[in-house]
Amino acid sequence: MTSDSATKQPVVCVFCGANAGKSPAHLEAARSLAKILHANNIHLVYGGGTVGLMGEVARTLVSLSGPTSVHGIIPAALVTLEQNHNPDAPTSTTIDERVYGRTTVVKDMHTRKQMMARAVIDGGPGGGFVALSGGYGTLEELMEITTWNQLGIHSMPVIALNVEGYWDGLIEWTRNAIRSGFIAESNRGILAEAKSAEEVLTCLREYSVAEGRFKLTWDQN
Repeated sequence: MTSDSATKQPVVCVFCGANAGKSPAHLEAARSLAKILHANNIHLVYGGGTVGLMGEVARTLVSLSGPTSVHGIIPAALVTLEQNHNPDAPTSTTIDERVYGRTTVVKDMHTRKQMMARAVIDGGPGGGFVALSGGYGTLEELMEITTWNQLGIHSMPVIALNVEGYWDGLIEWTRNAIRSGFIAESNRGILAEAKSAEEVLTCLREYSVAEGRFKLTWDQN
């Protein structure tokens, strides 16, 4: 997936949970990340939820940078699970843009992920993909976008924001996969680790494209 668009506003895609987690550190990390994005004039694309960490990072950034700074993309089937909806109109897809920014409702998960990736790639340098804490869906999104980097679909930074050691198991799995010969040593740097929002910004600025990426061509007819 490549882009011919002119460089626009840098965009960070945040993958994160529709729950808040038991430790307040997870919500605080979402707020801190939003503040870093605001301070550096970076826009956000995310999963479109209004609850949990998703809602927190979106609300915080909109409160600082305004509604145009946030674009939520959500499959129709998840609206009632990941958005605070009106129980008298459970099929409603309308949320307050003044609080959460613009929302696009799409047909499925694949469309959501493709649109989020396109927003980051079109945004150009300064953007990337960041995973806050989350569950199965967050892990799946993080691993897919990491694989897309390895395959050459994109070359944008991929960062795990490791709050209170939340991603330690994944990071150790990566090291073990390298030791065991299932991930090339030259691909070690595809997934970067940050332990604070400030470190996320450093990773976005200093990220080096891994030498061992496959650099495949995906635009063939």
